[in-house]
Amino acid sequence: MKGLFLTLEGIDGAGKSSHIDALEALFKAQGRQVTRTREPGGTPLAETLRGMILEQPMDALTESLLVFAARRDHVVRVIEPALARGDVVLCDRFTDATFAYQGAGRGFDPAVLSTLEKWVQSDTEHATKGLLQPEITIWFDLAPEIAAERLAGARVPDKFESQPVEFFKRVAAGYAARAKDAPRFVRIDASQSREAVWQQIEAALAERGLVASQSGGAP
Repeated sequence: MKGLFLTLEGIDGAGKSSHIDALEALFKAQGRQVTRTREPGGTPLAETLRGMILEQPMDALTESLLVFAARRDHVVRVIEPALARGDVVLCDRFTDATFAYQGAGRGFDPAVLSTLEKWVQSDTEHATKGLLQPEITIWFDLAPEIAAERLAGARVPDKFESQPVEFFKRVAAGYAARAKDAPRFVRIDASQSREAVWQQIEAALAERGLVASQSGGAP
């Protein structure tokens, strides 16, 4: 089977990570092999860089360079080999997050991010139109105020999770800008119940012919 690259995006607290288990089970029930991964991270080197990115103070350029260095190792060592095997790759965040967090959130130059994106994602086997991108991106859209309520007391926040609501408003706007005129994006209303969110995800995948329609129950 042809590999499928699917990413999940959204601000912290939007609930995307809570549906990865169900997505993995859904694709496996369709007879697909699944590679589940995340960004920053996914390889030993990228996980080391993740720790630095999430915990160490640094300027936006340093942060962006580390993000894309982690991404390059991840693409070469995990994503591309999995797609070549015909796997479904479920990735918790990818380059859209960089444009949303480092670009819109931190105010870093999107033109520089675009250059880094091309360097890191343009010479791979599964690059289409010169750039490796997900075939479908599930975007969990949620008001930052609601996300903050969900995160409160859930865990010790990293340097991004501890940012004020205004930061996440900029990040949310960055996601909206990235999604505009991008057919691969599927917007999910993440303010609804867990069951309703899952039904939106399942319906979107079935509509695109990626899975057979299921019962629609909560994961």
